[in-house]
Amino acid sequence: MEHPEPQPYSNPDKPVWPPVPVPGKPGEYIGQASAADGVEGAVADEPAEETEPDPEPTAGSSLLDELRRQIAKFVILPSEQALDAVTLWVAATHLQPAWQHAPRLAVVGPAKRCGKSRLLDVLTETVHEPMLTINTTPAAVFRSITEEPPTLLVDEADTIFGTPKQAEKNEEMRGLLNAGHQRNRYVTRVVGNDHTPHRFATFAMAAIAGIGDLPDTIMDRSVVIRMRRRAEGETVRPFRSRRDIPSLHDLRNRIATWARPLLDEAADLEPTMPVEDRAADTWEPLVIVADLAAGTWPSRARTACEQMVAAETAAEEDHPSGARILADIRRVFVAQREVDSLSTEELIHHLRQDPESPWAEWGRSGLSPRDLGSMLRQFGVKPGNVRMVDGTQRKGYMRNKFLDPWRRYCPAVHPVDAAPQG
Repeated sequence: MEHPEPQPYSNPDKPVWPPVPVPGKPGEYIGQASAADGVEGAVADEPAEETEPDPEPTAGSSLLDELRRQIAKFVILPSEQALDAVTLWVAATHLQPAWQHAPRLAVVGPAKRCGKSRLLDVLTETVHEPMLTINTTPAAVFRSITEEPPTLLVDEADTIFGTPKQAEKNEEMRGLLNAGHQRNRYVTRVVGNDHTPHRFATFAMAAIAGIGDLPDTIMDRSVVIRMRRRAEGETVRPFRSRRDIPSLHDLRNRIATWARPLLDEAADLEPTMPVEDRAADTWEPLVIVADLAAGTWPSRARTACEQMVAAETAAEEDHPSGARILADIRRVFVAQREVDSLSTEELIHHLRQDPESPWAEWGRSGLSPRDLGSMLRQFGVKPGNVRMVDGTQRKGYMRNKFLDPWRRYCPAVHPVDAAPQG
């Protein structure tokens, strides 16, 4: 009797085994549909493509879950992703010697009573070696940072950086927070009666809370948490030091005990990141902590990273002092059918026409040619002579001068081609 050929597997790389006869049923084989089924030569449906399952949970993932619940008990974060990010940032403070970059946690809100200080209360009891910098001089902070750095906690940062005069007065603190984002960035100060030059380390993780955005250089080095006031019906548990601090300290110690043996492994990991450049540097410690903890945390960390960085990129494009002017000029050229050039007067006219933009009310009498030139100069774009349709020449801007800045600073506004669309 000639056996029928076995059905091929959907995966050609999988070995084909000889058919196995069904006992007591000559001519029938395991895996072959019988005539009684009413299907001849039926082939099993190909299995649907499965997503890669999450790694098995570990003791670390359980600790992160517990920490997340504790934070959510006292503070309402703006999103689930923000809550994940804060949780991972706290855990990352216990592995600071492993990191090349020390991410800042920028806790900002538009007004008082948004939960910023309460979040810092919880961070103070859960991070590694908290150092509150209220009324602390930069010199004292320099001298407190060692190879095992503390975690800096800065509240009411708007009183430090809120006005140009305040920012100028506290330029040394801003410089410390900027330099301390990357390892091996030192400041030199003279010490002692003989004024001997001495290098001080600056590398330390820092949480900075305040009303309004922090200086751009700090925001660019931060995981940004944009707090909001609680809405009606949103409730949190009051924070009581005597009752709540012991349990938070116990959790902090257990996280430290879990993290410390992983120091070398954390230093060697190079995780896949959903973002690039400085954003990747800032978020990498959080993603590494998530990968070490396993469970659902690796996927959640990358989701939080991707979504929160995208949100900050969009906010930067809307900020007049950032890339907002480039994004709005990009929209003007698109609306004008990608012309080769626009005179300065035409460009300013179109910018002022957008009712949602700040340019009509910019300065004393709206955006001026001088204002425009000053803002674009930092992006390497300068005005020049452009030929108009009537053959005359005027001062203006060539489209091709914007191509590189558009790709770098506002790529999401409209795709940029090398040549006009016609």
